[in-house]
Amino acid sequence: MPGSNIRETVEMTLELLPDLPHLPELPARGPGTDLTGRSAGLLVDLYTDVQPSGWRFVDRPGRDHRRARSYLSEDLDALEEFTQGYTGPLKVQVAGPWTLAATIELGHGDKALADPGACRDLAVSLGEGIRLHLAEVARRIPGASLLLQLDEPALLGVISGEVPTASGFGRLRAVDKAVVRDTLRDVIAAAGTPTIVHSCAPGIPITLLRQAGVVGVSLDMSLLGEAQDESIGEAIEAGMRLFAGVVPSLPAEPASAEATPGVGARPLSDPPGTVRSVGTLWNRLGFPPESLVEAVVVTPTCGLAGASPAYARAALSHSVAAGRVLRDDPESAMRA
Repeated sequence: MPGSNIRETVEMTLELLPDLPHLPELPARGPGTDLTGRSAGLLVDLYTDVQPSGWRFVDRPGRDHRRARSYLSEDLDALEEFTQGYTGPLKVQVAGPWTLAATIELGHGDKALADPGACRDLAVSLGEGIRLHLAEVARRIPGASLLLQLDEPALLGVISGEVPTASGFGRLRAVDKAVVRDTLRDVIAAAGTPTIVHSCAPGIPITLLRQAGVVGVSLDMSLLGEAQDESIGEAIEAGMRLFAGVVPSLPAEPASAEATPGVGARPLSDPPGTVRSVGTLWNRLGFPPESLVEAVVVTPTCGLAGASPAYARAALSHSVAAGRVLRDDPESAMRA
């Protein structure tokens, strides 16, 4: 989410998303609140700091590690304050093991992804860190039914061998899909909580994620090709949920210099049109309209940190309105 005021953001999230609120992330506050740094702060017996090239493993906790932990504690305080008496689902986001391995450098060498042993150690540490983090959330909000989201924007690059080396002049070797799957499975098992995986990169490996034990996959629907129909269909039939990113994470460009960005743009003014791509997919798969209600959650295409606070509010509100279309009139989403 955009901005730097966690209390205001938590309050807004609970107001706009009463059926599936989440613990917001505000990366605009600086190192330790970004995707990598926030999740690195959860690692058990592994520590990181910020270098000019990015995050790096170090031998002992320093200022950057303590700052990440402090920000997270502040965020949990705000969440606890505004969820007194709350009962229902609550989503918590953490960077996945492969994205962390692709972005954190070893103390003397390349990224952790280049070292299979380092990847294994990182995954074990992350699994335990997530378990402790979720236990803390559950202690603070005892009525919450937790849902874990692993953010894996680097996942496809890890599998395809497209992650750049620390120098930037080469590419790290692709990781075998079975290793990627098993590592995700181990982290999910350690967390002990229903888990979805989010990636807004094209070609997200849906079958691999299903085999790893996720209960849902979150993706940008505009990047989903017909070649993935079979894997999506098998996943839905197996009971996985589709967190369909159909609401733009950034506003549309204004038609003129006098226009206000995002205001009046079709994606934020036409809820049935917003979910039309979901209906088109359902038609191709041959699923009945009523199955949309249980199988699909409408979301923005990716994170909203790059948007304005006003647009972020509008995008979340529109996601709810588009979701109501699938609940109240699913047939309308499937009309050509």
